[in-house]
Amino acid sequence: MPARRAELESQWIATRAADAPFVAHFRVTDVAGNDVVIAFAAHPVRDLDQHVSHYIGTAHDMSTLVRNDQLNDQLVGALDAAHDAIVVYDTNACLVFANRGAGELLGIADTSDAPDTDHEAAATFFDAVRNQVPREVLIGATRSSWSGELGHRSPDGFMRTLALTLHVVRRADSTVDHYSIVARDVTEHKQTQAELQRQATHDELTGLPNRTLFLRRVAEALDRSRTLKRGVTVMFLDFDGLKNVNDTVGHRFGDQLIVSVGKRLVNATRPSDVVARLSGDEFAVLAEGVGDESLAMEIAERLRVSITGQHVIQGVEVTSGASVGIAIATQALLAEQSPTDAALTLLVNADTAMYRAKQRGKGRCEVYSEAMRTQARDRLTLGSQLERALARTELSLVYQPIISIHTGRVVAIEALLRWQHPERGALTPPAFLDVAEETGVIGPIGDWVIATAARTLRTLLDDGTLERSVTMHVNVSPRQLSDAGFVERTTAALGAAGIDTKQLVLEFTEATALAGSAAITRSLNALGRLDVRLSIDDFGTGYSSLAHLRDFRAAQLKLDGTFIRNIGRDGADDPIVRSIVQLAHSLDMSVVAEWVQSAEQLQRLRLLGCDHAQGNHVCEPTTSDGVRDFVRRSATVERARHSGGTGAGPVPE
Repeated sequence: MPARRAELESQWIATRAADAPFVAHFRVTDVAGNDVVIAFAAHPVRDLDQHVSHYIGTAHDMSTLVRNDQLNDQLVGALDAAHDAIVVYDTNACLVFANRGAGELLGIADTSDAPDTDHEAAATFFDAVRNQVPREVLIGATRSSWSGELGHRSPDGFMRTLALTLHVVRRADSTVDHYSIVARDVTEHKQTQAELQRQATHDELTGLPNRTLFLRRVAEALDRSRTLKRGVTVMFLDFDGLKNVNDTVGHRFGDQLIVSVGKRLVNATRPSDVVARLSGDEFAVLAEGVGDESLAMEIAERLRVSITGQHVIQGVEVTSGASVGIAIATQALLAEQSPTDAALTLLVNADTAMYRAKQRGKGRCEVYSEAMRTQARDRLTLGSQLERALARTELSLVYQPIISIHTGRVVAIEALLRWQHPERGALTPPAFLDVAEETGVIGPIGDWVIATAARTLRTLLDDGTLERSVTMHVNVSPRQLSDAGFVERTTAALGAAGIDTKQLVLEFTEATALAGSAAITRSLNALGRLDVRLSIDDFGTGYSSLAHLRDFRAAQLKLDGTFIRNIGRDGADDPIVRSIVQLAHSLDMSVVAEWVQSAEQLQRLRLLGCDHAQGNHVCEPTTSDGVRDFVRRSATVERARHSGGTGAGPVPE
């Protein structure tokens, strides 16, 4: 190029003037038209007087070397642009090369005159590689590369995880020439993976293992028990109180209650036990090494006590109880099923035992037995049959009159459900009501009962069998009252039958009212505003609290039959019945005595001030035609009594 030519000529003139050597690089075009880089050097030759007489020069083709230098510069630039750390060590573990990424990630600088700290960083990193990479990779002659993860403390002081690729470059005689290492920081990626794994296997609220991880831990324990012959016990816990908290003070407090229960369970277990939250208010505990029933019961009772009682949630006291089901692994179970299947079976068995504990009164611990499995299977079968019973018209209603103790007149009739089971015959509600409640089929069955009873009352009123003041009693369950659409469906059924809301009396147990469910309370209040009469059924059984009577918007109280059974017998229950009757009257509530079986009981109840009576002595449950016959007979007896006859009947003399 002209500019380069002029530059070289000027440099040559200056060199000759100074009698100095001349060195230059320049490009020329060879005969083939290729661009060639020439390295030219000319040295002065002096005569005897030390004057420069001439120059001797040499020229070399430097094209290949220049191209290699350019390529090296390009590669180094590309390596510096990479975020990965790239380092090269010679056979003595001395640093040969490090890119910019190595400086940022490992604190290693690629300069021959680097300070001792940089040399120390390079040596420290190579020591980490040597300590964590398989030894045969570094000293063996067969493997030339390795990839894996490496732990290393970075210059910022944090322990990081590096994804490492090591290449061992060997000479022809298999001796090591150098080591090249590529390292990438995957710490954040590993943390993200770990967090995703934790979220997949742990409960978000409590941080405890979830159902998936719990079953995995149980399966692992069962697998170990095959060889170690150690017992494995699973406990299923259901604590009461969460729904009440959610309904009354909100789900935020409910979540804190769940966290509180989880902490108490962890504190009540051994370090080797696994506590998991399965869902809502359900927890499970794995006790490995426990195969004795008495020891399992002792542990379960400790767990139950730990979460029973008061929990203070942001200054609000919450009372909770718990039921615990226990399932102990047997050798037969391990022989029949794989550890994974056996783990699920154990959890299901513990759940079955917990349900049995709740059936027997809550606040209990129960050990699973084969009888429970049979009962659970029967309940499942019964539930599926019950779902079809309504469509198959297997359900029917019978009616039992309620009379005034003082006048003998029919004041109400109660609709009682019956199921004509195709295999087991006639069933009364105690045989299937819990199953209906559990499966949810109680909803449509309950709606059918109210609609059918309303139509029957309409018929008996229209044909003059019953007086206009007579009411129809129907039992309702907690699940029905919890249904937001129950009140609307009930009033619609009454309207369709032409029955006034005042002519319907809904009976519910005291336990239902004391459950504290906001949904139930809303339904009861709505029914009261619509003038549907409410009656507290089975009063005096287990949950009785006379102080709560003033809080109920009920018009009637039904004494449980256990009081009536012993009435007048040595006067044992007389003071209790008299007190309940007097208290109910003071609260403007009438009292119905159930299970009246004799004229003596009827006479005694009248003396104690009871208002109404119901039972087989008055009239056994019957059809609507039977109600007509009973009313006609009662009217005949009443007429005979007033005319001086000796008619017999349930009306007291």
